[in-house]
Amino acid sequence: MKKKLLLFFLLITTISYSQIRIHGKVLSFDNSPLVGASVYLNNTTIGVSTKNDGTFEFFTKEGIYELIVSYLGHKTVNYNLNTKTFNKPLRFKLEEDDMVLNEVVIRKTYYNEKWRSNLKVFKENFLGRTKLAKQANILNPKTLHFEYDISTETLTATAREPLKIEHKGLGYLITFDLVHFSLDRYKLNYLGYTKFKNLTGSKRKQRRWKKNRLKAYLGSRMHFVRSLLNKTTTEEGFIIHQFRREKNKERPSDKEINTARKLAKLYPIMNLNLSKKIQKPKTSLDSIIVVLQKSNYPKFKDYLYKKNVPPAGVIKTTSNKILLSFDNFLSVIYTKEKEEENYVRGPFGRIRKPLKVQTSYIVLLAKDVELDKTGEVINPLAIHYEGYWAFEQFADALPLNYQPK
Repeated sequence: MKKKLLLFFLLITTISYSQIRIHGKVLSFDNSPLVGASVYLNNTTIGVSTKNDGTFEFFTKEGIYELIVSYLGHKTVNYNLNTKTFNKPLRFKLEEDDMVLNEVVIRKTYYNEKWRSNLKVFKENFLGRTKLAKQANILNPKTLHFEYDISTETLTATAREPLKIEHKGLGYLITFDLVHFSLDRYKLNYLGYTKFKNLTGSKRKQRRWKKNRLKAYLGSRMHFVRSLLNKTTTEEGFIIHQFRREKNKERPSDKEINTARKLAKLYPIMNLNLSKKIQKPKTSLDSIIVVLQKSNYPKFKDYLYKKNVPPAGVIKTTSNKILLSFDNFLSVIYTKEKEEENYVRGPFGRIRKPLKVQTSYIVLLAKDVELDKTGEVINPLAIHYEGYWAFEQFADALPLNYQPK
């Protein structure tokens, strides 16, 4: 009996020490307690709201985190939390937001047809076009304000308050504090702070959410980075190739294309037969047609030069950092899941049959990109994804503390 009691005591002790208590207080700049301020670990389900006296408390595993402290009308605090050096209560004093973004946006935002059109574009690019994206609903869309710069063809979005997203496919209520969103013809960038909260539901819903979460994880960016860190990419279904990218000399320059488009407007529409086969242009109109035909050519050509690259070939470890580091570009093929139908569907129907593998491309916008052990890229704006991972956006993302079972 004594042995059993001792074993039970040791088990309780182990569990207690595996969780770190994070606690502190959130105040306004005049030292008044802020009630209901959000305090959470970015991109996780871990966090709380402050109590009546501004205090907060939660538990987490040992590690390095982004601790986010936010309160409406105040500047958000991003605090680098290392549980190894955490030894006293945290204290945050939030400043009021002097930008007065609310008044500016309210005065400029008109919820007309143009705004609804921009909202549709925002949802398709931010949430994505996957099956899971259709089950994610922005509960407060009117907090969004859009600006379109016609000279650069860039759509930007700002929000007066954090977006509330109910994800019925994954079983989360998500709060997303939007910091940056921009979309142009070639690139999508968005950045913000994310808080996940589990939805409550029947056992049937819980089973469906569990299944969908696993499906979202497998083949994802998070899954790939974790397999890199564990050096199990091959076993988990990833094939890595390295390629270089060169400009396509057969495609006219952007300047030539823009000039051809302007000149084309001077001719009657009936004369612009873009399906016309022209071997050698004889007239100025022929030259315009040839340029417009070639404008659909890809801007770059890719040349594969290294197959089956091991994890050691794309990551390097320094004394205290894990870095994604490689020359040129990577293609990552996930072999255990086929493409979704929506991925191969264009504006006029299906372009081709879905392949049995999913292919994504990684472009580094910095020399080295730091990785977190949980599977997160520390600076998301330093990396660009193409292919399947560009198709899977926010609605397919999972909290960093998600672990597949």
